[in-house]
Amino acid sequence: MTISRNIALAAIALDVQPLPDLSEANLSGADLSRASLLRANLYEADLSGADLSEANLSGASLFRASLFRAYLSRANLSGANLSEANLSGANLSGANLSGANLSEADLSRAYLFIGGVKFEVRRA
Repeated sequence: MTISRNIALAAIALDVQPLPDLSEANLSGADLSRASLLRANLYEADLSGADLSEANLSGASLFRASLFRAYLSRANLSGANLSEANLSGANLSGANLSGANLSEADLSRAYLFIGGVKFEVRRA
């Protein structure tokens, strides 16, 4: 599935359940801010540079998804599967990552705020 670059999808039909299968979708550069993607299947989706600020991705499958330089500020990623996802350069400030699976995820150069302290993840 290919969705045009810079398309605004925030707070529209993505609230409909069940969500369409978005696995391998090209959503790079898309505006998905405040979108409800609860339990969405985004397996190997390309979300590079996408704006997912304040989006609800709780329980979503983002296995092997590309979130390179994605903006995930204040996004709800609780219980999401982010294993093997590319989160390099992503902004995760204020994101809820409780119970998220981040095994083998690439968090190099990702930005996190923990307890009011800003961190930039760097590979050793």
